Amino acid sequence: MSFDGAMRTAMVQLGAALYDRGLTPGRTGNLSVRTDDQIMITPTNACLGRLDPERLAVTSIDREHLAGDRPSKELVLHRALYRHHPTCTAVAHLHSTSAVAVSCLPGLRSDDALPPITPYFVMRVGRLPLIDYAAPGSAELEEQVSRASECSRSMLMRNHGSLAAAPSLESAVDAVEEIEETARLYLLLEGRSPAYLGEEAVADLHRRFPPTA
Repeated sequence: MSFDGAMRTAMVQLGAALYDRGLTPGRTGNLSVRTDDQIMITPTNACLGRLDPERLAVTSIDREHLAGDRPSKELVLHRALYRHHPTCTAVAHLHSTSAVAVSCLPGLRSDDALPPITPYFVMRVGRLPLIDYAAPGSAELEEQVSRASECSRSMLMRNHGSLAAAPSLESAVDAVEEIEETARLYLLLEGRSPAYLGEEAVADLHRRFPPTA
């Protein structure tokens, strides 16, 4: 198998940490890592707090089920990100509370749903396109994710949650955690005329910390 015990253990531990901190309630969210020709993803209807490393689903890039339990129906979203970001080897998707709450608000920019509140959001997330609601795992949602992936490796899905690809699983998890924290700050600051980072500060961060994928 292409996925050794260390990779499986890392996914189980990160999933448990997200669950224990209340960032992925119940049987929600999914994580994946990929090699050149295979993807390992959390199974369908799995709780990230109770993953079994030997039951993680393994598929080919073309979605053929190779090992483990049945893969998450959201595999299509992960594949869409991998297609557009070949240097990314991991994807994280959460239904975290603040991110979902923000995704339901009116008036958000479709090309960049959250403002640059902190430098860490700019560095770890960058642009955050907002995707219209479509049923989880559907061809319509896959198509929207694919389009948004052309300009960003992170996105917010209406009434659903966050999604991010990165060169490592730890970095992908960092990105969705940063989306959640920025969403929480956005809700706390709403209606208070806050001072966000200006264009010059954002451009400077992009120069200092260019995206790796």
